[in-house]
Amino acid sequence: MKKIIGFILVLMFGSSVFAQQITKFGVVDTAKVYNAYFRNSAPVRNYDRKKSEFQQEINKYTDELQKLQSKKVEYEKNGNDALVLKTDAEITKKKDFLIEYTNAKNAELESMQKTLQGSDAFYNKLYDTLSKVAEAGGYSMILSLQQSNSILWYSNSVDVTEQVIAELGK
Repeated sequence: MKKIIGFILVLMFGSSVFAQQITKFGVVDTAKVYNAYFRNSAPVRNYDRKKSEFQQEINKYTDELQKLQSKKVEYEKNGNDALVLKTDAEITKKKDFLIEYTNAKNAELESMQKTLQGSDAFYNKLYDTLSKVAEAGGYSMILSLQQSNSILWYSNSVDVTEQVIAELGK
């Protein structure tokens, strides 16, 4: 009798374990996917070229600032207060310019990147690919690594919207 009860308990417990669906999540680094997908495209090469040009300009302005700073130190050692003040004013002016330039160029690069990443054709293809990968891998949901709380794809099996609506109506 104990064996029969034990067998029934094992069957009941085992079937309840199998009845529960295990939710499997995945994450995607969309920036990495995007860069790999568009690596050789003209718009991405243009973006990379601009980014490199901007960095070279920033480096040039930074070098100028360092040279001015060295001159200021030299003038201070020599006790030439007039040149110290003049150089200090020039340093302040160039620092302000560099900050404005850097902010403007970063905004320009960010805008270019958003335009590149906003490609509907890319995101349609990405969604289709995510769907295939997720279904083949048994994933219920794919989350974006870049954007917190961003769901890129989900299985309809985890959508409880209709159940919530039904419960609210009771």
